[in-house]
Amino acid sequence: MNRDRTLIGGLILAGIGVIVIGAIWYFVLRSPQEASEPIAAIPLELPTSTTIPTTAPTDPPPTETPAAEATAPEPTAEPPTTTPEPTADPGELLLFEISPDESEVRFIIDEELRGSPNTVIGITNQVAGQIAANFRDLSTVQVGIIQVNARTLLTDNDFRNNAVRNRILNTDQYEFITFTPTAVNGLPENVEIGQEVTFEIVGELTIRDITQEATFTVTATPITADRLEGSAVTQVLREDYDLQIPEVPGVANVSDEVIIEIDLVANVVQP
Repeated sequence: MNRDRTLIGGLILAGIGVIVIGAIWYFVLRSPQEASEPIAAIPLELPTSTTIPTTAPTDPPPTETPAAEATAPEPTAEPPTTTPEPTADPGELLLFEISPDESEVRFIIDEELRGSPNTVIGITNQVAGQIAANFRDLSTVQVGIIQVNARTLLTDNDFRNNAVRNRILNTDQYEFITFTPTAVNGLPENVEIGQEVTFEIVGELTIRDITQEATFTVTATPITADRLEGSAVTQVLREDYDLQIPEVPGVANVSDEVIIEIDLVANVVQP
């Protein structure tokens, strides 16, 4: 009888082990879904009077001149001259779009890994959004919805990548993290090309199905009338977004504070 009980107990424990291993595989180890498509900006709704930069008008064709006399020498051919591409007018309301190939989003969080302090950094360049600005009148600035594809976030560890995407952010169901601006504060009246400005963007940050207000501190510079470069940073709490860290051997004391950083380049949209 005791032997039968021992056998039954062993079978039950084995079954529980299979269930636990299956759950770990499903929630952590399974390969997460890939991005559904390359990220693209949600178009910013601009006033109908907005001017988008266009190329300069071409000069009218030259008028014909009378043919030269037969005795006149043949004119010497001159090498063609090239005209530089016109740049946008900083006095217009210009539409810029974030360039994913030149931009990067990071999340930064602290933990203890096998008893030692460790900083985890997740990175992606799949960020998109549009910005409208007239550099001579910054009261016109508009910032569109910023999207980040959470399925493309990568750390330095494949196991952690799967845990972040499958278990923490549930990216199969919630592919994008979005920031919807509601106010831009602290801008000067205008800015010169090459001048750095610092200001704040307040908005609604949505992670999974939870939305909370967040404020990004932004530093930006119009490098030319066609190109913006800048960075933005904010801090959020995991608790506010119910971001639960799976229990993993060797990992402890994961910080509640998460820093989100964005380095971005935005170029003028050509019609």
